[in-house]
Amino acid sequence: MVSATSALKVLVVDDSNTIRRSAEIFLKQGGHEVLLADDGFDALAKINDYQPDLIFCDILMPRLDGYQTCAIIKRNARFAGIPVVMLSSKDGVFDKARGRMVGSQDYLTKPFTKDQLLQAVQQFGVQFNGVS
Repeated sequence: MVSATSALKVLVVDDSNTIRRSAEIFLKQGGHEVLLADDGFDALAKINDYQPDLIFCDILMPRLDGYQTCAIIKRNARFAGIPVVMLSSKDGVFDKARGRMVGSQDYLTKPFTKDQLLQAVQQFGVQFNGVS
């Protein structure tokens, strides 16, 4: 059975090579196209070039953090509709609230499992798939 979220273009933004690679493996196993970025500036360039369907964005990154990156994405009318899921090793209420304030749809605590990652893709991919 092919799900409604098959072949989504997913961008994973994290300064940790381990997290990026884990997410890439999990997402590819789920049948998705994966783009990787190691910081917010790299992410913004890739979003502009590839227009992903969903973005997973780490909070703590050098130069441009996840909150700043998400806020920039959401302020751009072309990209405001792309769901952003924040990634963090902290599971704090403050972090979740701040993520919502800058426009993120959800929050995933690291380390995440394959099931948690693919469930988030399914949840937001179905919600936004085909909307451009």
